[in-house]
Amino acid sequence: MAVVPVRLLTIEEYAALGETEVGYTELVEGRVVTSPNPGATHNLAAFSLAGQLDPQLPRELTFVLGVDLDLQLAPGDQPSFSRRPDLLIFDKAALARGDEEMLRADEVAVVVTPESKRTDYRVKHDEYADAGIPHYWIVDLTEPVSLVACYRAGSGYLDAPAVTGTFTTDVPFPVKLDLTTLLD
Repeated sequence: MAVVPVRLLTIEEYAALGETEVGYTELVEGRVVTSPNPGATHNLAAFSLAGQLDPQLPRELTFVLGVDLDLQLAPGDQPSFSRRPDLLIFDKAALARGDEEMLRADEVAVVVTPESKRTDYRVKHDEYADAGIPHYWIVDLTEPVSLVACYRAGSGYLDAPAVTGTFTTDVPFPVKLDLTTLLD
């Protein structure tokens, strides 16, 4: 277990820490924040989403579960931001960089997060928009399961109405997700 320095961290210093506590960590304005590991229901929903997405992704995109994301909101020598979304859809070319532990915001097409209402709908919503991530899908696992698709519009996101049942879109790629099966 790494010892967290008592000062604000850059993204490079954060990446060098590795895991620091039980659960996982994120970096918020240079501060290491510990979050609990998601529960079984949460993880099952993320895996179910991934299973539905996998055969529908365009050839140049792929996905990963639970990897750190450098939001690139600060210069390299400044206190920075790193989040760990449940699911990232990103350009396969990012793998050529050789850093499998942290993706960059400019490599990501869609961030998907199930369930953390205040943080997902407000804090991360603004951070992901500021980072220039084109699409952010928020999944609410409360019955009936719903998905809010957020699309970049100017400097922020425009949020589509919540969808239950089947989520269908053509942007950033054609996809159809059966939300009713996420809790099966």
